[in-house]
Amino acid sequence: MQNPGSTNPDRVGRFPAQARFADGAQYIAGRLRKGTSGRSHTVIDPATGEEVLTYELAGADDVDAAVAAARAAFPAWAGATPGERSDALHRFAAVLAERAEDFARAESLQCGKPLKLTREFDVPGTIDNTAFFAGAARHLQGQSAGEYSGDHTSYVRREPLGVVGSIAPWNYPLQMAAWKILPAIAAGNTIVLKPAELTPLTSLLFAQAATEAGIPDGVINIVTGTGREAGEHLVGHPDVVMTSFTGSTAVGRRVAEIATATVKRLHLELGGKAPFVVFDDADLDAAVQGAVAGSLINTGQDCTAATRAYVQRPLYEAFVERTAALMETVRLGDPFAPGTDLGPLISHVHRDRVAAFVDRARAYARVVTGGEAPQGDLTNGAYYAPTLVAGAAQDSEIVQSEIFGPVLVVLPFDSDDEGIALANDTPYGLAASAWSRDVYRANRATREIKAGCVWVNDHIPIISEMPHGGYKASGFGKDMSAYSFEEYTQIKHVMFDNTAVVRKEWHRTVFGDR
Repeated sequence: MQNPGSTNPDRVGRFPAQARFADGAQYIAGRLRKGTSGRSHTVIDPATGEEVLTYELAGADDVDAAVAAARAAFPAWAGATPGERSDALHRFAAVLAERAEDFARAESLQCGKPLKLTREFDVPGTIDNTAFFAGAARHLQGQSAGEYSGDHTSYVRREPLGVVGSIAPWNYPLQMAAWKILPAIAAGNTIVLKPAELTPLTSLLFAQAATEAGIPDGVINIVTGTGREAGEHLVGHPDVVMTSFTGSTAVGRRVAEIATATVKRLHLELGGKAPFVVFDDADLDAAVQGAVAGSLINTGQDCTAATRAYVQRPLYEAFVERTAALMETVRLGDPFAPGTDLGPLISHVHRDRVAAFVDRARAYARVVTGGEAPQGDLTNGAYYAPTLVAGAAQDSEIVQSEIFGPVLVVLPFDSDDEGIALANDTPYGLAASAWSRDVYRANRATREIKAGCVWVNDHIPIISEMPHGGYKASGFGKDMSAYSFEEYTQIKHVMFDNTAVVRKEWHRTVFGDR
C-alpha cells in the first residue's frame, strides 16, 4: 500500500458549504429552510476529521411540510405533457453539466471520494441518467388491447402515482438521489427525498439545480434528518403513496414493516455480498485487475462491490499472490490530490466496524495484506488499508456478512458446480461476476447465479439504459432504465362500449330481468 499523504495540500476552495447552506439544509417548495427538530448535526470531512457544515435536522413538521408541498405540486406536474416534462429534464441535465465541478467537489468533501472518481464517474453518471430520463419522459405509453370483448374496446393507461417518499444512503448520495428522483418525476410524480444526514450536500444542490432548470417548486423536496425521526415519518405518511429505500437489509425490513401498514408501493435496494467467480480458464491478469478494482471501488462502500472471490483451484495461489501485490500498490491519500486512488471510509465509526470484522477473522483466517489503519499523515481521517483475507470457511462471518469496506475474501473451489453453489450461498443476490474464456461456461454462470446483475469478465460498470436491483435479501425493484420508469406508474384499464345502444345482456346475466 502506497501513501501519498498530503503531497497535494491545496484544498483551497473545496466547497463553501457553510455559506451555501446558511438558510438551512431542508429544501421545501423551492427554498432552503432550517429544520425544526430542535437538534443539529455536523457533516464531517472523513479525510481530515474537519467540520464541513452544521445544520438543524428535520423533524416530523418538516416532513409534513415537504409532503404538503409535493402534494400541492402534483396536479400541475402530472398534468404536464410528456414533452413538457422531458424539456424540463433536458434543461436540468444542462444545468448539472454547468455545475459539474461544484457537484464533484461537494461529493468528494462529504464522502471522502477521490476527486478523480467524482469527476469521472459520479457526476457524469448523474448527468447521463438525467438525460436518459428526459428521453424516457416521452414514453409514458399505455397499450391498446383492441376489441377483445365483442363490441367493447379496451386500452391501458399508465399514470403517475402521486407523492413518492424516498430514502437515499450515504455511499453514493448524488447518484442515489438521481436514481430515485429522476424516474419518479419523469413519470409525473412529485417527491420528498431524505438523504443520509451524513451526506446532504449534493442532494440539496441537485434540488436547487432542478429549480434553476425550471422544474416547478414542490416537485422535488429534500428533508435532511435521521432515519428514526424523519425517515420513519416519511415512510408512514398517509399522503405518500410509494416508498423507495436504498440501504441495509436490516433497515429495509423496518421500512417494509412501516410501509405495509399504509399499503404503499415499495421499492427496496438492499445489501449485497457480490461473488467474483474465477474459472480455471480465465485470463488471470484481467481477473486480478478486476478483483482489485471491483472490491475497492468507493473504498468498498458499494453494495455491488466484489467481496467474495471464488477461484478454481489451479489458479488460486497465483490469484492470491498477485491480488495482494496489486492491492499494495493502491495509493491512499487526500481525495483532492491527483495521485490518490483510495479515500477514507465515511466515518471513524464505520472504519472501526470494518476493522472489527477483519480483527475477528484473524482467529480463523489469514490476513494476506492490509488489515490496519495507516499511520502518518492520514491518522486524522477514517482510512483503512486495502485488505485481502484467505483461508476463511464458507459459513464464517467475514464470508456471509456485508462488511462495506475495502475487504476481499478469497476461497478456492474445485468443480464448476461447487463454484456456482458457493456463489449463491449467502442471503444476498444483488450482483456477481463470472470470469472465463469459455462462452458456454460463462453463460451457465449467468443463468445459475442468483443475482440481479451478472457481469462476465468485468465487475462494477453500470449504464443508464440497463436495470439495477437485486434478488433475495438484496430487495426488489429496479433503479435506472425503462424498468425503473415503469415502477413509478400505475396501470389503469379503460373499457367502453362501441355501440350506440345501452346493453342489457350483461345486466341480465348478473341480476336477471328487472
